[in-house]
Amino acid sequence: MKFGPVPIAEAEGAIAAHSLRHASGIIKKGTILSAELIETLRAAGIDEIVAARLEPGDVHEDEAARRVAEVLTGTHIRLDEAGTGRCNLYAEEAGLFVVDRSAIDALNRLDPGITIATLEEFRPVETGRMVGTVKIIPFAVPSAAVDAAVALANAPILSIAPWRPLKVGLAATTLPGLKPKIMDKTRRILEERLQPTRASLLDEVRVPHETASLADALGNLREQGADVLVAFGASAITDPADVIPAAIEAAGGHVRHVGMPVDPGNLLLIGELDGRPVLGAPGCARSPVENGFDWVLNRLLAGLDVTPDDVTGMGVGGLLMEIVSRPQPREPAAPRQDNVAAIILAAGQSRRMGGPNKLLARFDGKPLIRRVASRALASKVERVIVVTGHREGDVAAALDGLNVEIVHNADYADGLAMSLKVGLSAVPQDAGGALVLLADMPEITTEMIDRLIDAYNAQPEPAIVLPTIDGKRGNPVLWSRAFFPELMMVTGDTGARHILAQHEESVERVEIGAAAGVDVDTREALAEAGGLLSEEA
Repeated sequence: MKFGPVPIAEAEGAIAAHSLRHASGIIKKGTILSAELIETLRAAGIDEIVAARLEPGDVHEDEAARRVAEVLTGTHIRLDEAGTGRCNLYAEEAGLFVVDRSAIDALNRLDPGITIATLEEFRPVETGRMVGTVKIIPFAVPSAAVDAAVALANAPILSIAPWRPLKVGLAATTLPGLKPKIMDKTRRILEERLQPTRASLLDEVRVPHETASLADALGNLREQGADVLVAFGASAITDPADVIPAAIEAAGGHVRHVGMPVDPGNLLLIGELDGRPVLGAPGCARSPVENGFDWVLNRLLAGLDVTPDDVTGMGVGGLLMEIVSRPQPREPAAPRQDNVAAIILAAGQSRRMGGPNKLLARFDGKPLIRRVASRALASKVERVIVVTGHREGDVAAALDGLNVEIVHNADYADGLAMSLKVGLSAVPQDAGGALVLLADMPEITTEMIDRLIDAYNAQPEPAIVLPTIDGKRGNPVLWSRAFFPELMMVTGDTGARHILAQHEESVERVEIGAAAGVDVDTREALAEAGGLLSEEA
């Protein structure tokens, strides 16, 4: 292929290397220049262009992209029409995307002009999702390079393993410390995992955390017709002779592998019973957040075998999503402390108010910040910490005489997360948790705060107490100290919704009604809640 400046008189049949604007429109890059287009350019006063001219043995970019894409295509993959040197590939069925990575690497190393990009292997995809693309970089490549690619890809490289209508049996063990609602959540989250696939939950059986009981449960589920068996232990698998692996053996099955190099997900087990796969679920699978359990379960639901080599090959890219909350070396869990501190976030700039600081608005004659702080002080919290920022002097003056600790966030303009970090840093070491209270919630009462604290104290394990309005999340949220390291990693104004999702099993919900959702971001909301801005007061 020849590339460079070409006189207009010699450009017919050449490929425009750049877009060319003229009085009546534009000739796009990659256009093959016809005699008519040449006349248009000549009329526009253009006498030379940069163009590519194919030589014998060259393959045009579109044809090259199509030919390479055709040899990539396996089952349930379709090609789009090639254009501008690109040919996209799409899933024709929902399922798992399967790709021969070594073949893609080899193809990408054949010639710098031929490039192939795909989704990561074993990504769940829906029908119509683009899974790969072939892009030819120059306007043409040598036919020898295309021929080499076709010869190298002598078998389909991309395919979809469709979801299969499998029945999943769930065997869950119980111990005195495991609350039924946690087990209910576990079942619901498993059903949510199955929902995008064609699989369904056949049945759930709950038995004591004993080898014989679990072995019977697995056998009964298998007799009911379960295609895949999932065992959730009340206690994590810590040894190949633990309850779940022992139960699989006792039921007549065998254990194929214990453990996986994916975190979260380390404590996973794969086994087999009567030719059906058995998954011993790690504790993190009680959460809807992606973990190693998803990686294995999805393959099984697409009808793919999962071998010990498959599992041990998952280490590179093995998630590492929760390490921040687990300092090393591991420290023994400290006895839970029931006393709670309140953090009132009062650093915001009240931008939506158009000028006035909403925290100084009057409710029943008192500034809003004083109303909120007074109600917290009257509750069961041990200490009240107020984080100031915007107009800190005015906010502090409104709190004059109250027994609160004021800490200033100099970076309040960076968002709520900075105020949260400042407040958490001020929580005394003897406090077991922190109630994070937004300062612009005038309807939160002392009684409501006490209900949240009572619910927190009733939990035997570290908990997150979440107030709700007709089942929907609200504020304030009470966090056990165990979650402080993750809260300290929050950024911007996004809040901590993702942490709630990661620790669904630790969330205790308390219905407190509409007050949990009332804030006063605007003048209209403030007036509706009964407040008066300072100039109105």
